[in-house]
Amino acid sequence: QVDPKDYTFSGLKDETVGRLPGKVAGQQFVIQDCENCRIYIFDHSATITIDDCVNCQIFLGPIKGSVFFRDCKDCKCIVACQQFRTRDCRKLEVFLCCATQPIIESSTGMKFGCFQYYYPELALQFKDAGLSIFNNTWSNIHDFTPVSGENNWGLLPENAVVQDYVPLPSSEELKAVRISTDAMKSIIPITRGQRQKSSDESCLAVFFAGDYTTANARKLIDEMTGKGFQLVQTKEVSMKAEDAQRVFQKCASEFIPLLEKGPVVALEFNGDGAVEGCRNTVNEVFNGTKVFVSESKASASQDVDNFYNFADMQMGM
Repeated sequence: QVDPKDYTFSGLKDETVGRLPGKVAGQQFVIQDCENCRIYIFDHSATITIDDCVNCQIFLGPIKGSVFFRDCKDCKCIVACQQFRTRDCRKLEVFLCCATQPIIESSTGMKFGCFQYYYPELALQFKDAGLSIFNNTWSNIHDFTPVSGENNWGLLPENAVVQDYVPLPSSEELKAVRISTDAMKSIIPITRGQRQKSSDESCLAVFFAGDYTTANARKLIDEMTGKGFQLVQTKEVSMKAEDAQRVFQKCASEFIPLLEKGPVVALEFNGDGAVEGCRNTVNEVFNGTKVFVSESKASASQDVDNFYNFADMQMGM
């Protein structure tokens, strides 16, 4: 029998509390009426509601459904979820991984950055919560109640350091979790999202399902960002033959047989020379693996549009 008290933090003040990996195991969680607290949920959960919290620092591991902040203010959070919503909140700063478009309502002073975090159990928790590390629309915020002439949300500075917002836990129990906030180690690839692109040249690379898809995609990200290119967005999505015709056009026939194995992982890189850089890297590093890469600067922006328009429709964005 599940005791709701084991899955609730309520009425706490000036405390550090949390749950270790394996302790929530997909249950719902409730956080309410907390003030000046540090709260860490190092596990996956079904849904989480956070009500009437003030000046708290919160880490939430992967949430299979929604996380809903209501009547909270001056909180700093790191959150991974399927759906993200706030209502009647003031001044939340959130490092976010969200599979669908995040929604804010009657909320002001909201700031968003890309989720970055690592501990050894996190990858499996993402799987258990049914979330892909490549589906993250952290910066594509929908403001349900916009006020003309005002902006209720913005993006955190690009060089924002996660630990300055949500420090690592100091309690003996929670110190057992082996955390890294190093961007290179982050379970979620750090993307630019809606930030201004540095160049008018982008490149699309698409990996097809197989045993090493995730590892290959991460390797290409490391290689490309190591050369100074920027990762704009990533996406993991299933494709049908007619989708492939639209996106891959004249070389679709070589990729269509690969679609049956499972979803594809697509990456958009940006920077002068991105297409050539990406093609060279793929030839050197992934020789023998079938990867779609934009052919030229001229076709690349169309490739990116074609793919992401298709993917957004697919994900119901």
